[in-house]
This record gives sequence, structure tokens and C-alpha cells, in this order.
Amino acid sequence: METITTTKSRLSKLICSACGTPHTPFILQTVSTCCHLPLVSRYDLKRPLFRDKLQTREATMWRYRELLPVLADENIVSLGEGFTPILKLANLGSKYGFDHLQLKDEGQNPTGSFKARGLSMAISKAKELGVEGCIIPTAGNAGVAMAAYCAKADMRAVVVMPRHTPKAFQEECYWYGADVVLVDGLITDCSAKAKEINADNQLLDASTLKEPYRLEGKKTMGFEIAEQLNWTLPEIILYPAGGGTGLIGIWKAFQEMLALGWLPADTELPRMIAVQAANCQPLVDTFLGLQPNAQQYVGKPTIANGLAVPRPIGEPMMLQVLRESGGTALSISDEQMLTGLRELSRHEGLFVAPEGAALWMAACHLKDTGYLHSSDRILLLNTGSGQKYLENITGRYQS
Repeated sequence: METITTTKSRLSKLICSACGTPHTPFILQTVSTCCHLPLVSRYDLKRPLFRDKLQTREATMWRYRELLPVLADENIVSLGEGFTPILKLANLGSKYGFDHLQLKDEGQNPTGSFKARGLSMAISKAKELGVEGCIIPTAGNAGVAMAAYCAKADMRAVVVMPRHTPKAFQEECYWYGADVVLVDGLITDCSAKAKEINADNQLLDASTLKEPYRLEGKKTMGFEIAEQLNWTLPEIILYPAGGGTGLIGIWKAFQEMLALGWLPADTELPRMIAVQAANCQPLVDTFLGLQPNAQQYVGKPTIANGLAVPRPIGEPMMLQVLRESGGTALSISDEQMLTGLRELSRHEGLFVAPEGAALWMAACHLKDTGYLHSSDRILLLNTGSGQKYLENITGRYQS
């Protein structure tokens, strides 16, 4: 078996997501110095890189080593994240008239969610750049993942989360040795508290898109989707968009695969559909023209903690993905999520996060309105396990 030690990163530069100004990737970076917006990694994609090499590599996200930003292998902090399965939803498909319905189950990652990908990458790169501690405002899963990877890297971890976050998230962070700070409010309030705590900038702020490398971990979902489906892509991908890093990352992976020739030049890329919670739908409102942007949006708590992100810094990048892919955005109520949880559990044996349940309900709605058709090849991207959300949903399975 080929190991990751035989390959080298092709990282060449970082660019501002707004204006394209280049930044060096060889020192610690946060947001761009020009526009104070997210930085995006760029790689040397001109030299050939043959996808057949992947066949003998380990089944983790690190199989795509050349297209990941960590320069030295000894800095990789891994718990075996990535290469989660794509499952056929044959029972629900048959019941509701979907001929090609699948789900990629990110709940099978370390720490129980897709956040493992981004935080493995961010902490690996932080280690490489000499960081000794990190801080993160979180709705739950990202804080758990950061705490775990900081523990593995022997770094200090400070996790700032809403007080109403289910205890399972809080307790896991304590077990990993993180300092946990509870705040009244949503993740925006946690961000303000984290900024106050880290006023001396002694800790790396690992917030969504406020450092460049969580995005690179999340994009590996896009590589895997193509590889696991034999280098074909779904026609539709439904994704639960809170901060939106995965939505942006998957689209970035598709562009990189096209540039490398891993996908034929005439490949029709999927329509990307962003799904939010009705209690917190800033992207939906902006996409529908109900507000100029989400900078003043006020959200409410939802059983899908990861969707309670009222003012995402990556909103312009998410909107660009929706425009380029010809996709759309819609929201799902908490009650609808409970219905989705019941159906996925009882008909498919999958106890997904409420965020994942929202996707199933969104697919049903879009089929009812004619946006989706029975013959469409559809992929749902479940972002986590339902286990940690029990406090939010206990006793409601009959409601």
C-alpha cells in the first residue's frame, strides 16, 4: 500500500476570495490583508497527476495528498478521517419515486461529523506553522473536532459554544481537555466572546473561513464523491449550509479535478442546493433577494445546531457556487426535520443529524414542486450522526 509519505503537496499560493490578491502560504495567515475576507489555497495543477495512483492508497482523505496544503508529512494530525460511504436510499426512493437517491454519510467520521475533515487539516497546518493553541466559536460539532485534533497534536484548545448546545457536545470537549466557555446566544455571540478572550492573539482563531485550511479538508468530500461514483458526478447535490465551507469546498474540488483531467472537460457539474433551517435562513433570504446580504440577519436557535449561523462570512462564496452551478437555496422547519429523522431512521436504518434530515425533506419538497424529477441522480450529504442531538429531539419521535 502506498503511504502519504511518498507524495508532496503542490500548494503554491493563497489568494483573496474577493479580489484575487496573492498571499504567501508559508507563514501563518488568517483572512486576506486586502479585503479581510477568506483566503483560498491554489495548487500547481499544470503538471500531470494521475488519478489511477489513488487505487493503492489508504482510505482516508489524505489519499489526495498532493492537493492538500500540509507541506511536511510529520505535521499531519489524523484520526483516520474521510472516505465515508455513499449509501443507496432504495427504500425511501421506492416509496417516494426517486430512481437514483444516495446519501454520503459523514457521521461515520472521527468525532461523528464532517467537521473532522476541516479541523484535521486546520490543526495539521497550525502545527506546521508553530501554533501552540487554538480557539473556536462553534455550534457544536466543530468545537468537538477541534478539541480532539488539538488533543492529538498536544495543543491548547478553547471552545466557545452556545449555552443551549446539547450536553453531549460540551462533555466531549471536556474529555478532550479543552477549555469550554458557554455563551448565551448563537454562534455570532460566541464569535464576539472568542475575540474578547483572544484579544492578545495568542491563539489561532479556527473559525469557519477565518483561516484558509478548513476549506481544504472539506473539499475532499468532492474528490471522494467523484472517485466513489467511478468518476461520474450526481446531477444534484443537496448540502446543509450553515457556514458553508463544505458547499464551497466540494465545488472547489470539482474545479480542481477538471483542471487535472480527472473529469472529462465536458462534464456537467451538479446543481448545488443549499438547505438551511427556517429558524436561521440568511443565505436563503439573500438568494431570494429579501435582503442585500446577511450582515444584519438575526436568527433563532434550531434543533439543527450546525445551521444556526446567522451571518456567515462565506456568504458571497456560497452565492457564487449556487450561481455557477445553477442551483438554489431553501429552508426546512424543525418539525419537518423531525419527520425526516423518522423516515430515514425507520426506512433506511440511518440515524442522521437534523441537518441531514433537512436534506431529505428538501428533496421531497423540490420533487413536489417539479424542481427535481424521478430520474435525477441525487446525492444527499449528511453531515453528522444524530447521537449527539438526542437532547434536542428526545421524546419527539411520535410528535
